[in-house]
Amino acid sequence: MLKIGPVEIKSKLVLSPLAGISDLPYRTINRECGCEFAFVEMINVRSLSHKSKKTKRMLTTSKEDRPLGIQLLGCEEKYLENAIDVIKKYDFDVLDFNAACPERKVVRRGEGAALLKEPKKLQKLLKLLVRNSLWPVTVKIRAGWDDSNKSASDIALLAQDAGISALFIHGRTKEQHYSGTVDYKVIHKVKKSISIPVIASGDIFSAELAKKMFDETGCDGLAIARGGLGNPWIFKEIESYLKTGKLIDRPEKKEIIKVMTRHLDLCVDFYTEKRAVPIFRKFFNWYIKGFYRIKPLREKACRAKCRKDLFEIIEEFSRE
Repeated sequence: MLKIGPVEIKSKLVLSPLAGISDLPYRTINRECGCEFAFVEMINVRSLSHKSKKTKRMLTTSKEDRPLGIQLLGCEEKYLENAIDVIKKYDFDVLDFNAACPERKVVRRGEGAALLKEPKKLQKLLKLLVRNSLWPVTVKIRAGWDDSNKSASDIALLAQDAGISALFIHGRTKEQHYSGTVDYKVIHKVKKSISIPVIASGDIFSAELAKKMFDETGCDGLAIARGGLGNPWIFKEIESYLKTGKLIDRPEKKEIIKVMTRHLDLCVDFYTEKRAVPIFRKFFNWYIKGFYRIKPLREKACRAKCRKDLFEIIEEFSRE
């Protein structure tokens, strides 16, 4: 069990918020395949303040989509306060603050991983969130800015002093983005430095790597991000391996097709067919990754215009 403030989560596995990916259809598929706790995709606080239609759609949930967290991105107090006022109308369980995103456009605005270079400012923003939030507050950080400045444990202490209930940490620096290797030692140091739960992420692409993260860091939970793309079964795989030490068989093509088709239907119902088809293309490519003779199918999927086109491509995949 993983506990974040008063929120008790039966599993130690969390579905990370991924920009442009973690919509309601994606979360629904993952929950149906074993995920218990998920986040909506990262939300910029300025967008919440402007109450755009796109942002409201990102906040859409369902009664089955629980427990659920929201992750905010920003660096200005007034917009954070406005954002909290907006999301109080929604039914979330955890509020996370992003101080980890390494994307250039985000860092350039002083948001995301840029706050790793301003730990006192980050602490001040976290205090504001803790003071005003209806839910337990967490923060997502990275190992540090670069290899010469791995300040995660110092930042973790400041975050804990701000009153947060748990800390998420990606084991790479901002400069690494998603390249190179994860630093398990930094995560272990953070775990030893603070008393609140530590949820680790980075390269959790298999049950074996999940166990390695637990064993080498002593973390309390794992956040599944890229490892779940096209593989919502990863939650059951990890849970089984941690309990029994045995790997379960990967799903057969028939099961992959069933889930992929269900995902497409959910996208169409959520977005309308015209918008859903281009959105689903990337998911199709992730689902078929690793199979032989798929390049022509990828090319056809890129040209798909409607649900019927994608169903025909999925049918062709089933015959390969």
